Amino acid sequence: MRALLTVLLVSGMACGQAADDTKPAAASPQAAATTAPQAAAPSQTKELNAVAARPADTPDPNAAVIPAGTKIPLSLAQAISTKNAREGDPVYASTAFPFVVNDRILVPAGTYIQGKISRVQHAGRSKGRAELLLHFTSMIYPSGYTVMLPASVENTPGADDNSVKDQEGTIQADKDTGKRVEDAAKGAAVGGTVGSIGGAAAGGFNGARYGGLAGIAGGVAWALLKHGPDVKLPVGTSIEMEIQRPISVDATRIQMANAVR
Repeated sequence: MRALLTVLLVSGMACGQAADDTKPAAASPQAAATTAPQAAAPSQTKELNAVAARPADTPDPNAAVIPAGTKIPLSLAQAISTKNAREGDPVYASTAFPFVVNDRILVPAGTYIQGKISRVQHAGRSKGRAELLLHFTSMIYPSGYTVMLPASVENTPGADDNSVKDQEGTIQADKDTGKRVEDAAKGAAVGGTVGSIGGAAAGGFNGARYGGLAGIAGGVAWALLKHGPDVKLPVGTSIEMEIQRPISVDATRIQMANAVR
């Protein structure tokens, strides 16, 4: 019996040892703490490399801006008159003087300016002055570099008989009250003379008197019923253009345009 118990005890110890050998060794906390950062190290390295390779946000040295409110003198390339102008007709001009910002030419002289007629109002007989509204839509450099514009007329220093009446840039013919009075006086004189002669021939003194009065009235009426003056802008008229919002331009392409000139 004792021998049998001894055999069973030895067998049980052998089985327990075999079971312990088959279990995986548990990793110690220190070992886990040591291996975890090593596993994450490659991904962190990639992120750091990506940040290092990312370019810094630096302003473009070739970018330039023409500020809103900039006034540029133009020379008109074609004659415009409210007598025959129509809404939608093109307008052509060119810059008369270079525009410079920070010692850099942003708009050289001779740059082409294109626009259109937005509104035409013809002169009335008894009231209502002639009006013309222009808008400039594009700026074309000699190299062909084109910049879209929102620009209007600020002033017409080259047109003595016109003026700009509002912020929109409407060009209005000046009042002709003095001219109408002068024309009325001339018409009255001519009409009175002709009427007097005709009346005298028809009815003597009374006929001359009544004929003269009728002639005066007719001459005044003729002068006052004439149309007012038109807005007239001859070729070469000096016009001041105002930029209505900031315009971004590429300085390198402007330099190319200057080189082409």
